[in-house]
Amino acid sequence: MKTAADFMVEFPALRPDDRITKARQILRENIYREVYVHDGKRRLMGYIDITDVLRVTATKSDVTIEGYLKDITPVLQSDTVGILLETIRKIKTDSVPVVDDHGVFLGGVLLSELFPVVITMQRLHGSVSDSMTRNVITCSAGDTVQRIHALIIATGYSAFPVIKKKKVVGMISRRDLLKDGRWRAASETTTTVDSLMTTPVVTSRPDDDIRTAADIMVKHDISRLPVIENDAIIGIIDRHDILKCIA
Repeated sequence: MKTAADFMVEFPALRPDDRITKARQILRENIYREVYVHDGKRRLMGYIDITDVLRVTATKSDVTIEGYLKDITPVLQSDTVGILLETIRKIKTDSVPVVDDHGVFLGGVLLSELFPVVITMQRLHGSVSDSMTRNVITCSAGDTVQRIHALIIATGYSAFPVIKKKKVVGMISRRDLLKDGRWRAASETTTTVDSLMTTPVVTSRPDDDIRTAADIMVKHDISRLPVIENDAIIGIIDRHDILKCIA
């Protein structure tokens, strides 16, 4: 039986008095969407994520991580895949920290690595329309990066479908903004979404079964799919929605 130890990888961890710009650099240069925080003796305290680091727009800043720290539920190395799955479903992050019996931080498990295994081990049920989010916030290909930055901060969403001539033409995510950097400009710039968005966009249909949507995510290594009907977007489904469909 596989356990957290089988999936655990090294994970960045900072102290609460580290500057948030240090966390921003780590998240920009690596695949992680969270950075874990320890007390200086490796005892886990919590985490911050990409949205948190996007809140500080200054290129250089003395702002520390402490003010953005959020609680998180860890797992043990010996915890089973079932416990890993239940924990990630509960905390709704893209990774879960692994600690020892004394709460000392050891590493993390990425949802992107766990997801392909889970969907082969577990039975999925339902259709995309049963589990998708219907209240979709979209943006225009001509919107500025500052508007997308404001949307991320205001809504807490991590990505938005991009619309052009009433059709979905791409996806723009908080990671796209983080890697580009022009969202930090003090005044409005001419940098628009269509210069940063991911294309071509991979989509799903409302009548697809959950297994089909999950397989598409694994095949393309993506975390969410816009749901299209009659060339119009009617929803969006992500990995966490899929996990809710495990029997």
